Amino acid sequence: MPEQSNDYRVVVFGAGGVGKSSLVLRFVKGTFRESYIPTIEDTYRQVISCDKSICTLQITDTTGSHQFPAMQRLSISKGHAFILVYSITSQQSLEELKPIYEQICQIKGDVESIPIMLVGNKNDENQNREVDSSEGEAMAKKWKCAFMETSAKLNHNVKELFQELLNLEKRRTVSLQIDGKKSKQQKRKEKLKGKCVVM
Repeated sequence: MPEQSNDYRVVVFGAGGVGKSSLVLRFVKGTFRESYIPTIEDTYRQVISCDKSICTLQITDTTGSHQFPAMQRLSISKGHAFILVYSITSQQSLEELKPIYEQICQIKGDVESIPIMLVGNKNDENQNREVDSSEGEAMAKKWKCAFMETSAKLNHNVKELFQELLNLEKRRTVSLQIDGKKSKQQKRKEKLKGKCVVM
C-alpha cells in the first residue's frame, strides 16, 4: 500500500517520439506542440479529488530512451498508476513497451490491482497505421490492463484517458476535478464551516 500522501502518482512510459509529452501537455495545459523535443523527465501536477478530499495528480513524463534504467525503476516503484504509450504508426514502439511492462510486474508484483492503461496515440494518422486497434486490444487483454486510442494533436480521448485511468483505481476513489472546480456539496460545507448553529 503506498504511503498515504496527497500525491497520486501517474507515470507515463513509451518509446521516443510516440507523443507522451504531447498527451500530458494536452491534458495539463490544453496545448499541443508540433515539434519533437526529447524529454529526460518532467513532472506535471493537476488537482483532482481523491477519497472525497483534494489531492494532486502528479504525472511523470519519462524519457523515451533506455539510457536511465535507475530512473525508470525509481519511477515504477513510486508510481501508483501507469500509462504505456505507443504510436499506432510504429509497430516497434509497441514492442518497446514489453520490457517496461515486465519491469512493472517485477517491481510491483500483482499488477491486477494497479491501474495500467495501454494507449495507442496518433490515431489522427490512420493512413500511416502499422498497429491495428485489435492488436492493441489483444495486448491489453494479455496484460490485463485497459486500452484506448488517442490523438494528442486532435485532443481525442485525452481527458478520457486520465479519467479512465483514475476509474481503474480500486483502493481509493479518485476522480478528475479539473481546474479545481468544487462540487456544490463542497461549497456548502465550506460555507457552513465556522458558522455556529444555535439550537
